Amino acid sequence: MLLLTLLAQAAAVAAPAAQPATPPQGVASYPASYFASSSTNTARDMVERLPDFTLDTGASVRGFEGAAGNVLINGQRPTSKTDALDAILQRIPIGKVERIDLIRGGAPGIDMQGKTVIANVILKKDSSVRGVFALADQHVNDGRNMTGVRLEGSGGLAGGRSWEGSARYGMGPDDGVGPGRNVTRFADGRPPQIASIRSKGTDMLWQFAGAFETPLAGGRFRVNGFENLEKFKEPEQDDFSSPAFDLQDFDYKQVTHDTEAGARYTRPFGASTDLEAIALRTTRHRTTRSVSHDAFPAVTGSDHDEDFFNDRDSSELIFRGVLKHRFGDKLSLEAGVENADNKLESKTRFSANGAPVPLPAANVQVEEKRTEAFVKGAWRPAPDWTVDMGLRYETSDISSQGDVALGKSLSFAKPRITVAWAPQPATQFRARVEREVSQLDFNDFVASSSLTNATGVTTGNPNLNPQQAWVVEGEVEQRLWTGSSIVLAARHYKLTDVVDRGPVFAPNGAVFDQPTNIGDGTKDELQATVTLRMDALGWKGALIKGDFTKRWSEVTDPATHQKREISKLHPVDWTINFSQDLPAQHASVGFDLYNPWRETSYRFNFVETVKVQGYFKPFAEWKPRRDISLRVELPLINHPKDRLKDQILIFDGSRTATALPSAIQTRTFTFPYSWYIRFRKEFG
Repeated sequence: MLLLTLLAQAAAVAAPAAQPATPPQGVASYPASYFASSSTNTARDMVERLPDFTLDTGASVRGFEGAAGNVLINGQRPTSKTDALDAILQRIPIGKVERIDLIRGGAPGIDMQGKTVIANVILKKDSSVRGVFALADQHVNDGRNMTGVRLEGSGGLAGGRSWEGSARYGMGPDDGVGPGRNVTRFADGRPPQIASIRSKGTDMLWQFAGAFETPLAGGRFRVNGFENLEKFKEPEQDDFSSPAFDLQDFDYKQVTHDTEAGARYTRPFGASTDLEAIALRTTRHRTTRSVSHDAFPAVTGSDHDEDFFNDRDSSELIFRGVLKHRFGDKLSLEAGVENADNKLESKTRFSANGAPVPLPAANVQVEEKRTEAFVKGAWRPAPDWTVDMGLRYETSDISSQGDVALGKSLSFAKPRITVAWAPQPATQFRARVEREVSQLDFNDFVASSSLTNATGVTTGNPNLNPQQAWVVEGEVEQRLWTGSSIVLAARHYKLTDVVDRGPVFAPNGAVFDQPTNIGDGTKDELQATVTLRMDALGWKGALIKGDFTKRWSEVTDPATHQKREISKLHPVDWTINFSQDLPAQHASVGFDLYNPWRETSYRFNFVETVKVQGYFKPFAEWKPRRDISLRVELPLINHPKDRLKDQILIFDGSRTATALPSAIQTRTFTFPYSWYIRFRKEFG
C-alpha cells in the first residue's frame, strides 16, 4: 500500500492532467482523438495502446461461452470463433471507432466473460463506405519472398442495414526452423551421430469473411461467414557426416480448410430488458502427412523409412439464448442456456520400412453433446465497490466408436465471483475466485507425429476427463498520469485431472505416448503489467508497455512418481513494446522485444526441452497522408545463432527416478535474416 501511495503522489506531481473521464459506473472512456498518432490505423492498434490492458483473443475450446476474449464490439462479442478476435479488430479502421471504454472489475449491463478487465469498442453510427487495401512482402535472405494482399470494405445501406467484407491472401515463413545442426550422443560410448540440417517452413493461406446486419421484428439480425484455407509445408534434409555419410529426407505437409456461419438476433423489450439468440456452425477438415526417408540404408546398416498420415473432419453446432435485465444503474442480471453438438472423425495410418504399424485410437469417431445453463449478475452496492458474479452448470455426453468404443457423462458446476474496490479514483483492488473447467481438446483424441526428431508418433486418447481448477486471483491497479498505469496480479490454481502425457500399449505390444490424466497439481502466477505514456515527463510521443509473468507448477510424474512442472508451461514470459510518434515527420518508430523462453515436455521415455532465444524487432511507419501508410519491420534483426534449441533425453524403456538417458539428441536452428514492408491505402 505504501508503494501505491508513493506512485500516486509521484504521478500527481509529474502530471496534474486528468486521466480520460471515468464515469461513476467505473468505465474509463478513451475517445478516438486519444489515439490520434501516426502509427494508429485500426481498432487493434488502438486496443494495444490502452493502459492496463493486454489483448486476450480467447481460448480455443468448444462452445461459445468459454471461448471469450477480452474485447467487445458495441457491447457484444463477435459471433465468431474461427475468425480470430485480433483479425476482426484489424479490419476495423480507426475512422469507424468513436471511442473505447475500458471496464475494470465489472459494471452493470456488461458481461465480463470471466475477465477482470474488458475493452468495449464503440463504433460510429454512420453509413459511409470505408475500405482498405494492403500489400505486404517479407523477404527472407534464403531467397524466399512472402507476399500478402488484403482487401476490406464496410458500409451502410438504407433502412439501418450494414455490410462488411474482406478477402486476404498471404504467405509467411516459419521462424522456428532454418539451417541448423543435429547431434545425437550415446551413453554407451558409440561415436555421435552428427548432421547438418537444411530446413525451411512456409505457410500459405486464403481467407474470406463477410457480415450483414439489418433491423428485424423490433430488433437487429446479423449473419456472418468465414472461410479459411491454409497450406503448411516443412521439408528438411539432414546430411550426416558421422559416424558415416548418410542422407535423410523429411517432408511434413498440413492442409486445413475451415468454414464458419453464424447468426445473432438481439431485441430490446422496454428500456431495461434485452434478448439475444445466437446460432453458430463451424467445420474443419485437416490432412497431415509426414514422411521420412533414408537415402543410404546400406551405409548405416538400417532402414528408417516412415510414413504417417492423418485425415480428420470435425464440426460444431451451437445454439445459445440469453435474457438480460437491468435493475437501474446498480444491478443487472442475465440468464441463458447454450447447447453444443461436436463431432470428430479421424483416420490414421502409419508404416515403418513399408510395413503397417498398428496405432491405438487410429480410427475413431467421437461425438460430444454438451448443455450449459448460466446466470450472471453485476452489482454496484456503493460507488467504489463492484461485484461481478456468475454460476454455470455444464453437462456433457461423450461417445466414441471405431478403435475406441466408450460412452460417458460428465457434469460440473462452475461458480465465479469478482470483487473490485476503488478506495481512490486512481487505485483499484480486484479479487476473483472461480472454478474453471477446461474443454477437452479434440486434438488430444487423435494421433500426431514428429518424425524429424526422436519423439516420433503420439497416439490419441478419447477417454480423457477435462482438467479442472479452483482459481484464486488478486490484482491491484495504480493509474499514474494520463495514459499510464501499473498492475500487479497473483493467481493460484488448484488443479484436478491434469491433462499431460503417459504411455499406451498397441495390440502388437509396442508402446506409444498419449495424452492422459495424471492426477492433481498446482500452478501459481505472478504478473506485472506496466504502461507508460511519457508525454507528462517531457518525452513527447513516447509509449512504453511491458508485461512480465512468472509461473510455478507442480504435478506428479506418472513415470518417475516424482514431482515436476507441467509439460509445455513456460516458467517466464515477458515483452517490452516501445513506440515513438513523430508528428512533424508524419511517422512513428519503435521496437518489440520478446523474452527467451523455455518449455519442457515429459513423456514416458523422453524428456524434450525447447529453448528459443529472445529477439528484437524494430519498425518504422510513415503516413504521408491520412489515408496512406508505409510500414517497415526487421524481424529477428539480432539474428541469434542457434535461435531454437530442441534437446531430447532418450531413455531405454520407461523413465524411472534413477534412470539415466541412453542418448541425447540436440537439434539447433538459426533462422535467416528477413525484412517486411507493407503498403496500406484507406478509402472513404
